[in-house]
Amino acid sequence: MDFEVMVDADTLREQVKEKYRELAANPRGSFHFHTGRPLAARLGYDEHLTASFPELAIESFAGVANPFSLRSLSEGERVVDFGSGGGFDCFVAAMQVGPKGNVVGVDMTREMLVKARGAAAEMGLNHVEFREGLIEDLPVEDGWADVVIGNGVINLCADKRRIFSEIRRVLRPGGRLQFADIANGKPIPEAVIRNIDLWTD
Repeated sequence: MDFEVMVDADTLREQVKEKYRELAANPRGSFHFHTGRPLAARLGYDEHLTASFPELAIESFAGVANPFSLRSLSEGERVVDFGSGGGFDCFVAAMQVGPKGNVVGVDMTREMLVKARGAAAEMGLNHVEFREGLIEDLPVEDGWADVVIGNGVINLCADKRRIFSEIRRVLRPGGRLQFADIANGKPIPEAVIRNIDLWTD
């Protein structure tokens, strides 16, 4: 059976970008989701670690859970964070893999990339890099990553099969995926799926 994407991917992408531009520019604004340091604490991130992060590195965090609760990363591993936003999960990953590891964050929102790059520079994390791109077309070479992480991003994209295909492509044989996301176990009416405003609100 062919998989049909029931919402316009470009329109959805632009709405998502607009939300996250706003979060990058005004992290203390009013959103329908939790953000920042209080959210990281609520989701069980190591508060001793996050206390060492400058506010720039955490203020625009808007994840849905803690992908590191599944398993800690190992020293020297190569990590891709898809939909990396302001870079918070990349910075956690960087601390776990150490300077011999590498972390690549991929995001489509330039304002978030500017923020993430600024925070990485402030923290002296030379083994973290941020690339502009889509998670449906990751700017990462085949088989490069030991681990791919993500946090609350797949649910915001129309073509989920394409995303998982890209994750498979960039993972080395035996590599692993650790992600947190929102899922619904009940059928959703087609009219609801086609209502693009419900995807971001």
